[in-house]
Amino acid sequence: MTADNLVSIHPKDFLTYGPSKLLVDQYHWHSPDAGIVASYTPREKDVEGHFDIFRGVDQIESFAQATVVSCGTFLECKKQHCESAELNKIYIPAFISIGNVIFHNYLEKGDTFVNIGRITFSKFRQVTCVGRIYKAPQGLDLDAYFGDFDEDRLAAYDISSDFVLVTELDNVTGRALKRELMKK
Repeated sequence: MTADNLVSIHPKDFLTYGPSKLLVDQYHWHSPDAGIVASYTPREKDVEGHFDIFRGVDQIESFAQATVVSCGTFLECKKQHCESAELNKIYIPAFISIGNVIFHNYLEKGDTFVNIGRITFSKFRQVTCVGRIYKAPQGLDLDAYFGDFDEDRLAAYDISSDFVLVTELDNVTGRALKRELMKK
């Protein structure tokens, strides 16, 4: 992996999820050992049969993809000096556990939200994050907004009050599982 962080990489070119399962549109800020900010905007396919509401279970999946899977894959690619496509031939990214989840609000089709995740543990192809999901103000340029974000602001969830807190997530854990063990 030649990139210093994920900001310059499009999630569809990095994550191994198919187009109907990928719940990350863009990375806006990333510090490999600290955490990440990534966004997603729910589409019609994401809310079908759910009254245009982006369900809590999908919020959790988006957060896991944006944080533990993205950060874990990036760190392992750096460690093994390879690209994500090569790593995917050996490992399958798996969301393996979660602690407390508190829903404060909801998201609808078309609402852009940000996953803000802070890494609390990273070792042996396993990453654990805590974080929050915020509904972003409509029309805000998220790249520009998070352009000067840093690890101190990450730790304090230091963002404008124009962002609406939707969900708090604790101890979200992902691990890269060896493909050869999954076939048995």
